Amino acid sequence: MTSLVSGFIGFAAAITIFVLIRRDHLHVRLGLWWVLVALAFLFLGVFPTLFDALARMLGIASGPVLALTIGLSLLMLKVLTQDIARSNNEARIIRLVQRIAMLEADLERVRASGNAPGRDSETSNKVSIHPDDDPDN
Repeated sequence: MTSLVSGFIGFAAAITIFVLIRRDHLHVRLGLWWVLVALAFLFLGVFPTLFDALARMLGIASGPVLALTIGLSLLMLKVLTQDIARSNNEARIIRLVQRIAMLEADLERVRASGNAPGRDSETSNKVSIHPDDDPDN
């Protein structure tokens, strides 16, 4: 009975992950991680004796202890990779904010000097640095 429940959990998790990816609620790169987790649940549910045999080969008395140890290790790895990604994103956001601030300062300086290229009487706040960037042309 336990193997049926574990197999059903894995199958339901895999279907949920695919639906989330399809509806664009979950990035494919992140979804692959969760699909692997769902497949592991499905595999353990269908073949629980193989996991117990693997635990015995590794000298672990119980299959569930091996499963919990592997699961905890993988969760720690996932948390670490998420923290690395979050740190990289925060650094990129800071650089982007600084870049926007510099561009806004340049724009204000150009507006204050009164010789902003691309400025006409209809759109007083429109500044086109490059003529090719003008969407009205």
